[in-house]
Amino acid sequence: MVVDWAEKRAAYQRDGVVHIPGLLDPAQLAATLRAWEWSLANPTPRNAPALKRDGTPLFYNDSFHPDVLDGYAEMLESSPIPAACAQLWGRDSVWFIYEQVFLKEGGDTRRTPWHQDGSYIPMDGEDNAVAWITFEPLAREDSLEFIPGSHRGPMYNTSAFDPNDDTRPIDDRLSLPRLPDVEAERDRHDIVSWAVEPGDVIFFHFRTLHGGAPTRPGQRRRTLTLRFFGERTHYDPKAAKSLPNFPDMATKLKPGDPMRAPGFLRLHPKTAATA
Repeated sequence: MVVDWAEKRAAYQRDGVVHIPGLLDPAQLAATLRAWEWSLANPTPRNAPALKRDGTPLFYNDSFHPDVLDGYAEMLESSPIPAACAQLWGRDSVWFIYEQVFLKEGGDTRRTPWHQDGSYIPMDGEDNAVAWITFEPLAREDSLEFIPGSHRGPMYNTSAFDPNDDTRPIDDRLSLPRLPDVEAERDRHDIVSWAVEPGDVIFFHFRTLHGGAPTRPGQRRRTLTLRFFGERTHYDPKAAKSLPNFPDMATKLKPGDPMRAPGFLRLHPKTAATA
């Protein structure tokens, strides 16, 4: 597969999101699916009760497993995704932050509300990316949606994922503005999405506004997101002052400090040290 990385880098900087078809070959896709399956077989204690297949519609997600590298390190170290991040940023260093798995099946499930990941991740900067991977082919109307250019601001007090109010803030103590009701005013926004196949990867910036389509009876949606940062990323506490793999970051860092810690696996360049 040939990728015009200069074009993709320019699009990522302009839009905060790019679609790269066929980035994962069949073996790489299979390894990524095995990592996703490891997460379902090893749910975090807080989410283990939620994974019940009892015939009712299921919308399950889990993240930040304390032993994630047991199930993910081999896949991450052989994946083309870290090198793709380096290409999109125009910088070599890429560190892994954490995983998030999603499973929607069994009937109608609500859409994922519009939100920005950057509001609850205690870091910011130009070199960050979420890699979004689907294990089912999805039509454009069933895929993840984005507002291009929204990574340039403003940063909103992101959604608390309240089923009664998609715009309810995640943390009332933050001085960030409330989310607009994008879904109620879709015609006022430039919204993009892509039909995707297994092996495709969508990369988006932490600050890019995005939301997910609902599922309908007979559909199943298995997706995985992997989050990364690079050289031009700094500590920015916002709602969460620390992360599980750097629990004392709030005492060791001050806002604006570069993000570095042994708890983040360095994946690119492959010959670099891990801290």
